[in-house]
Amino acid sequence: MSTKQQKVSVGLVQHRCGSDPEVNTLAMEKGVREAAARGAQIISTQELFRSQYFCQVEDHKYFSFAETIPGSGTEALCALARELDVVLIASLFERRAAGLYHNTAAIIDADGSLLGKYRKMHIPDDPLFYEKFYFTPGDLGFLSWQTKYAVIGVCVCWDQWYPEAARLTALRGAEILFYPTAIGWHPTEKKQQGHRQHSSWETIQRGHAVANGCYVAVANRVGHEAPDGGAGIEFWGQSFICDPSGEILQKGSVSEEEILVAEIDLNFVEVQRTHWPFFRDRRIDAYGDITRRLIDT
Repeated sequence: MSTKQQKVSVGLVQHRCGSDPEVNTLAMEKGVREAAARGAQIISTQELFRSQYFCQVEDHKYFSFAETIPGSGTEALCALARELDVVLIASLFERRAAGLYHNTAAIIDADGSLLGKYRKMHIPDDPLFYEKFYFTPGDLGFLSWQTKYAVIGVCVCWDQWYPEAARLTALRGAEILFYPTAIGWHPTEKKQQGHRQHSSWETIQRGHAVANGCYVAVANRVGHEAPDGGAGIEFWGQSFICDPSGEILQKGSVSEEEILVAEIDLNFVEVQRTHWPFFRDRRIDAYGDITRRLIDT
């Protein structure tokens, strides 16, 4: 029988972002400290927490927000994790080299060590989400990390729509799958399509939990942001934590800054995967065509 800790508390920091990166960073730190004070042991930030969501426009000035990883920013995050004895998932704008940037999550263990990083694999290019201008697709693959408290996997925002990403991360052993996120409504679409859009987003991620028998934790931002004018985006918040059956344990509001904390039982991962043995029954011999762009008839 395993002697590892089975009850673990997960925390998510949901907050607004303004134009000052230092203020945003302080808001994140305050949220992490509150989550830790409430017992959270693994805590995730929202996507690109240091800034407003600048990908609404294509403007070279925003490359100035990027930072090296490791660097002074991650050193401060490592010190915070070590002080609080928590695992941190921190979503950052990574400057890898001149002209080469990634949307990256730093994974920091409770002893303050930088375990690794995940570079966002799927990069959107949609109205007000012009990420291909800024980010090179990730090249590290889908990963998991053994932290002090659990084996975790991390993907980022647009990755959350892809069952292949969740599956490969779970096959790496992830017991909890984190999605730092920045998603919201175009104000002109909210009335007609807003409910359907949010429902699709939540449903597919709960489906990842069911299909892979793991916990899913999603940290999204709130507030209306239009850093360069225009209609902007109304971020819909509603960060959530769900269990391997897809049941939501904690869920944030649409518009308020909140710290979500939920205790989870890692035993449930094995129970769910044993009673719903999707991993056992996968026909890996028949899935070769999944690597094709389209199966032409």
